[in-house]
Amino acid sequence: MPRHPRSNQGLPTPQQILDFIASSDQPAGKREIARAFGLSGHDKIMLKGLLKDMADEGLIDSAPGRAFHKSGGVPKVTVLRVISIEDGQVLASPESWHADVPAPRLRVIERGRRSELALNDRILARTEEAGHGHVAHVMKKLARSADLVLGVVRREGERHFLSPVDKRERREFSISDLNQAQAGDLVLAEPSGRPPHFSARVDAILGDPFAPRSFSMIAIHKHGLRDEFRSEAVAEAERVAGLDLGPREELTHLPIVAIDPEDARDHDDAIWARARDDGGWDAIVAIADVGFYVRPGSELDKEARARGNSIYFPDRVVPMLPHGLSSDICSLKQGQVRAALACHLVVGADGALKTWRFTRAKICVVANIAYENAQGAMDGVAGLVEPQLVETALKPLWDCWAALLAARNRREPLELDLPERRVVLDERRGASSRSPRVNASTRTGWSRIT
Repeated sequence: MPRHPRSNQGLPTPQQILDFIASSDQPAGKREIARAFGLSGHDKIMLKGLLKDMADEGLIDSAPGRAFHKSGGVPKVTVLRVISIEDGQVLASPESWHADVPAPRLRVIERGRRSELALNDRILARTEEAGHGHVAHVMKKLARSADLVLGVVRREGERHFLSPVDKRERREFSISDLNQAQAGDLVLAEPSGRPPHFSARVDAILGDPFAPRSFSMIAIHKHGLRDEFRSEAVAEAERVAGLDLGPREELTHLPIVAIDPEDARDHDDAIWARARDDGGWDAIVAIADVGFYVRPGSELDKEARARGNSIYFPDRVVPMLPHGLSSDICSLKQGQVRAALACHLVVGADGALKTWRFTRAKICVVANIAYENAQGAMDGVAGLVEPQLVETALKPLWDCWAALLAARNRREPLELDLPERRVVLDERRGASSRSPRVNASTRTGWSRIT
């Protein structure tokens, strides 16, 4: 591998590294970059930090085997999935793609005269730029792990066909294995075969396509939502969930509470307040410290970037992070010690914010309270919240909020009251009504402290 010149002694510039990665005829990892620029000793250590900074800034991505490629580009060697076979031309796309631009379509070049590839086959390929795109040279065919198609089983005579629910998929698949499915069932099926002999094997039976749970599944597949996590992300979530929280400010002794809508699926913030001798209040707003578990460039970070946000359906959630984090370790649950980012506030008697500071802390929420129950308890309704918590947790928060609200009203801010719809499910998980959500945070301002 040839050495590349540097403009001065020490590390190459980020642009020099990008130029080298683009021109290298083989995967370029840290070792190859160091050798190309003649780095040794302390410079190698500094190179590791530079490459991490470039990855955090979105300049480069890492490929399998710890090789680097330009962000949004295609690795020199990568796993592709066959997405189209038409008129003898095979097109494939990267199996994992986390860039902000659409995944590229690569023309697959095979040895021999006759293609041995079929739709959804996985291949390990060497890629190279050709004109304005890329081509892929097949190195070997990998074990099948096909994407599943959501569709309805249709019977025609003695044969059965899969009609995909996604209207963009214009062809039907002949079903080679019903796996006990019947005509009219909503199923997940694995497509296979080569033109003109595409077929599908039923993998899972979801039942009546008009059943309530089916609508969420149809929406998930129609919009291409990622409802399954890659095994690498799940494994990393299981590993980081057991991390020691390390040295943090100890706040587990405080009666901190999480107040959320009654139907909240997870709890990511909690609050606490206490009256001061000068007539003001000490207050804390704590949020789950998700960044402690999800580090830049990690498998979890890549998965979260690809999803962008959690998506809530009436009967399920498609989370941004695996359930072990999103609904457990990163959810502020009653009686559980959790990692949090805490903002300590000092609020004056007139509602003015006097000082603030941020810390990484350990907290233990004493109660998860619905907005409606918090409001009812403050209105004197018994049995909604433990009397002790009303005195030690809710009343100080209410008094602090009242001062903050008065100060806010004096500033005459622009207030946007945008309605939010709530779908109510019956005992069969069907939608029984849809109505505007009456949020107690709007009426009483519980969230104004945040």
